[in-house]
Amino acid sequence: MDCQGNEMGLIGWRELMLPQLLDPRPYFANLPDPRRETRNKLHKLHDILMIVLCAVLSGVEDWVGMADFAEEKEAWLRGFLELPHGIPSHDTLSDVLGRIDPVAFQAAFTAWATAALPGLADEQVCVDGKAVRGSRDGANRAVHLVSAFAGRARWVLAQQAVADKSNEITAIPDLLALLDLRGAVVSIDAMGCQKAIAQVIVDAGADYVLALKDNHPTLCEDVQLWLDTEVARGRLTVTEIVEKDHGRIEIRRYALSHPIDWLEAKPDWAGLQAVGRVESTRIIGEKTSTECRYFLCSLADRDRFAAIVRGHWGIENQQHWVLDVQFGEDACRTRKDHSAENLAVIRRMALNVLHHNGPVRDSLRRRKLRAALNDDYRLRLLLGQPSPATT
Repeated sequence: MDCQGNEMGLIGWRELMLPQLLDPRPYFANLPDPRRETRNKLHKLHDILMIVLCAVLSGVEDWVGMADFAEEKEAWLRGFLELPHGIPSHDTLSDVLGRIDPVAFQAAFTAWATAALPGLADEQVCVDGKAVRGSRDGANRAVHLVSAFAGRARWVLAQQAVADKSNEITAIPDLLALLDLRGAVVSIDAMGCQKAIAQVIVDAGADYVLALKDNHPTLCEDVQLWLDTEVARGRLTVTEIVEKDHGRIEIRRYALSHPIDWLEAKPDWAGLQAVGRVESTRIIGEKTSTECRYFLCSLADRDRFAAIVRGHWGIENQQHWVLDVQFGEDACRTRKDHSAENLAVIRRMALNVLHHNGPVRDSLRRRKLRAALNDDYRLRLLLGQPSPATT
């Protein structure tokens, strides 16, 4: 059994010095304006989007607060916006953002988010879904979004709304189609463990690690029986990682089997090279719990498999949790037209900017506070200009 006390040592990936995210204004320039050309069209679409982004970046979560923020910061906003008729009302902000074509907006977001990356080769792309629960409207379900998150770069790459009367299975291929995945590894939970999705990933020149559960009962049973037996008999090398944190001990044991010609379903899964097993044991005081998870993989490197499985939780810890706690996404009751999914794009833009255009030593909460209080700091975050070192 291979043992590693430090998971980063196991991963062995080089530190990546990422460039700052770029000025988002050029990426808004070609968005189709949903409004008719009448004399009542007083405000430029570009100005409205930048006002909303600046407000969200500063911790504002509602439309009235966004309009109030813009009125207080009008002189500052005029430094880089036109504002020919002053500050839009909160109703205008809400109405216009709700009517923007979400597909075009998501494409513009992805173009901006990926422009500063040198490419996705060797990057882990985590795909997962998230419901915006506050957007539920009576009998209508809450807006459900699927996001792609760059695990090593730690920023959101793309977002796709799940259509009504549909699910993540149909949304994931559309999401992946927004990205150049050549050389990447895509990790998805059990909902995305589908033959068609595996084919899309392989056709895009990427690898995959797909969580396998009871949505494929026969396949899951076969893989589970094989891996449990091989591990119990000592015929597979196991990599063990031990983590201690806040009185809790977690032990993870990773095993990967690449001789899988015995697997009848192998020809049905494009690029399938190995099946994997992760046994997780958690010890808190005198209480011990253990669970095993199983995976289909198009790569046959055990250490890389371990790193990908562990890295997949980044989309929960560094995106979903932060969006709910720091940006109030789950509590947001915006639901008119496309406003819930379009405002979600703005939040992800703000999250990316705060993560990568602010001083490394500052916490995310501190960056938001400084963005709310300091006009120069906010502008540096927004436009990707170098920030002076903090002490």
